[in-house]
Amino acid sequence: MTAGPRSHPPAPGGLPPTPESWLPKEHSLYRPRHSPRQRTALTCAAVFLLVPALASVFGVRPAAFENRALHEFPSPADGWGFFTNLSGWATDHLPLRKAGVDAANAVSTGVFGDPPGAARGGAVGPVGLGPQAPASANDEQPAGGYPVLIYGSDDWMYLGADVSNKCRPTMGPDQVVHAFQRLRAAVESSGRRFELVIAPDKSTIMPEHLPASYAGKACAKAASDQFWRNATALLGDIDLRPSLAATAQRVGHPLYDGNDTHWSYEGGLTMTYALAEKLSPGLTSSWTNAPSQIQDWPADLALLIGKSENRHLQAYSLAPDGRTDLTRYVASDFRTPLRLQQKTPDPTQGVIDEKVTMIADSFTQFATPFLAAGFGDLNIVHAETMAQNPTANAAALLADRDVVVVELAERNAVGGASPLLQDSVIDQIATVLARNPR
Repeated sequence: MTAGPRSHPPAPGGLPPTPESWLPKEHSLYRPRHSPRQRTALTCAAVFLLVPALASVFGVRPAAFENRALHEFPSPADGWGFFTNLSGWATDHLPLRKAGVDAANAVSTGVFGDPPGAARGGAVGPVGLGPQAPASANDEQPAGGYPVLIYGSDDWMYLGADVSNKCRPTMGPDQVVHAFQRLRAAVESSGRRFELVIAPDKSTIMPEHLPASYAGKACAKAASDQFWRNATALLGDIDLRPSLAATAQRVGHPLYDGNDTHWSYEGGLTMTYALAEKLSPGLTSSWTNAPSQIQDWPADLALLIGKSENRHLQAYSLAPDGRTDLTRYVASDFRTPLRLQQKTPDPTQGVIDEKVTMIADSFTQFATPFLAAGFGDLNIVHAETMAQNPTANAAALLADRDVVVVELAERNAVGGASPLLQDSVIDQIATVLARNPR
């Protein structure tokens, strides 16, 4: 039974119930069915929901300019979720929304002198963090939490997680070292080789653009310094910092951009050389590389403040044998595992012929073209994907491998933020590898 207009009950023996909107306007209980305010609200709602559909008829298409995909139109099968998700879809598909956001950003920066969403101390917005270990005694955490974005000099921006992950760690330094050692032991005890690569944070490689003071400056530097000492002394793997500095000096410009948190293709190429040389010393002596085209890449830090900017990255060719360019520019975030395979890898021609799996993150995206050239049989899977179902993923991606490489961003390694370092994940990987020795 559907509900109709609200009515008031009759007095005993009086007239039957009468809806308030049916009473004479002069009656003290009269209420209009739809007041002018109600009609205005309904009209606005209809315009808000229908304009995106009408605009598409005239060729106006929304673009994803934030650090996420556009909301899909909700399904009626979602029940009440259809109505709760409808506003997100309508907002994303508003015509010229990006132009409006860009205009607001321009007014905020150009008129008021503040970047959009900027907080005091050169930071943008607090980041909410889950249960974590206590911060160090010299921690300068603000009441609202660590910033999502830190503004530096010359329009440079830094990801706030470079600081927050180190000042509010999930694991202590000794726990992090122990986790990496357990992961190494799980791989090596099964007869496989293990290599660890840490992609340095932009704040580590290019600290000169950081502001003079910001929340977490002291504790982040202390945690980072201690991690690199541990990595060198205890983990004994590849330290890319000297190689990255040498590459930057050789090409004449930084390997990180002001509007993005990742290194460039030159950083990825440097990592590829270092990894191949560690696996097979002398192999890269036949390698030749050369600049190719300029490629655009969406700048992720700009997206965090609603701006659409591109990095203009110098791409490269890589010929492992010194003659044949084998680079492949493949678009993948490794959430779905990526397989890179050459039909006839020949180690005498500068190609790693062992079967390798890399458990990696977004920094490896900038190395993929060169890994495809220098490795004959390579799987790449994101660390978070591996951690979601370690047993199944280890069976599918590690069981037939000779080498396991782990690449993690410094900020996800220093404080143990990567789920790959959880004991339960390492235990499941170890079990699978022990059942499939090499």
